[in-house]
Amino acid sequence: MKTVGSVEQIDHGLIDRAKRMGFSDAQIADLVASTEDTVRAHRKSLGITPFVKRIDTLAAEYPAHTNYLYTTYNASEHDVEFNEHGTMVLGSGVYRIGSSVEFDWCAVTCARKLRDMGKRTIMINYNPETVSTDFDEADRLYFEELGYERVMDIYELEQSQGVIVSVGGEFSISNKYSGYLCHELGQLPQNIALRLKQNGVKVLGTDPEKIDTAEDRHKFSSVLDSIGVDQPQWCEVTSLDAAKAFAKKVGYGSFQL
Repeated sequence: MKTVGSVEQIDHGLIDRAKRMGFSDAQIADLVASTEDTVRAHRKSLGITPFVKRIDTLAAEYPAHTNYLYTTYNASEHDVEFNEHGTMVLGSGVYRIGSSVEFDWCAVTCARKLRDMGKRTIMINYNPETVSTDFDEADRLYFEELGYERVMDIYELEQSQGVIVSVGGEFSISNKYSGYLCHELGQLPQNIALRLKQNGVKVLGTDPEKIDTAEDRHKFSSVLDSIGVDQPQWCEVTSLDAAKAFAKKVGYGSFQL
């Protein structure tokens, strides 16, 4: 591929080739010292958006009319029509010990309630061992990563009525072991919630700004200080030595590093 120095120099053929090869907007932005949003806007101005295809569950022997969907740039037409305008539910993607049951239950219960309300549903998740990825739990199921670019692509293609992010992760720590994993690893939708809102996505439920306040330790700590709520000493570190120094400062009784 030829070398370019700015987003404006990326013509239709080059960016189309890059997307077909699997480059994300963020990766392209890094290569031309730009931002993901700038690359996205330029790509869309050139008419380059992904196609939605069905996963062929019948090995091409018969037409497969399933709701198992994925997006790709290596196609020339969509396999579905975008006339349902469903409500999107973001799962939590890959699961770790202690988080799969509760997040899967939340996503499934949310989708079922939307259906009870007469809403069409769109699930985005990519763990095939969960109930949320069963063929009959949502009207459309995208086996896709829960990153900003892909969620935005699907939201715009589907002309969705809104996105529910709060069932793909939580703020609280439920217990000594699995709770920590839930808080740290089960929050992919939470991580992009504020950015989705800032880019025009209708986020349903908890306001992403409130999510950000609860998720950002510095902001949450400031809130506790402002209302006089005691909190343990804490700090943010980037090295083992710094962590040991802080642990030594606060003390852990008989615990030895």
